[in-house]
Amino acid sequence: MTRRPYKHHKKGAGRHVQLSEYLQATAAWADLKPGPRALYIAVKRRFNGSNNGRIVLSHREAALALNVHRNTVGPYFQELIEHGFIRVIQGPYLGPEGIGKSALLALTELPTHDGHSATRDFLGWTKPKKPRTNSVSGRHKNQDVPLNSGGKRVNTVLKIVPPT
Repeated sequence: MTRRPYKHHKKGAGRHVQLSEYLQATAAWADLKPGPRALYIAVKRRFNGSNNGRIVLSHREAALALNVHRNTVGPYFQELIEHGFIRVIQGPYLGPEGIGKSALLALTELPTHDGHSATRDFLGWTKPKKPRTNSVSGRHKNQDVPLNSGGKRVNTVLKIVPPT
């Protein structure tokens, strides 16, 4: 009886995207809307294990992947950058032949291809506080009381006079 070689014709599960538990437990991830979360997964799908810092995903390709209009994904990219999940290594530019080149992206949770360690900017993200505004003073019960010539409130009592 001959033995088959180990893992001969074994079918694997294929590629997958791993979202770490510590990433999903951060305040930055909790604040993300569903669109930017889906875009993060699309960016992470482009990561092959050795190209972090050279990930290319244009707005058009992202729009096709998310099934939205291409003008919709721009704010999604911006939100991922502000929350610290991705970083732009090289911005988009017009190439020498007049053909546009997409930005090069890096995932901050992983080390880059050139040996820089992971920055994990999303761990330090905090929700921006809204500026305090001067509160409007509350309404008082006597606000409809007329003022006299000196600016003080006058308590007037309506008297019902019977007809004579």
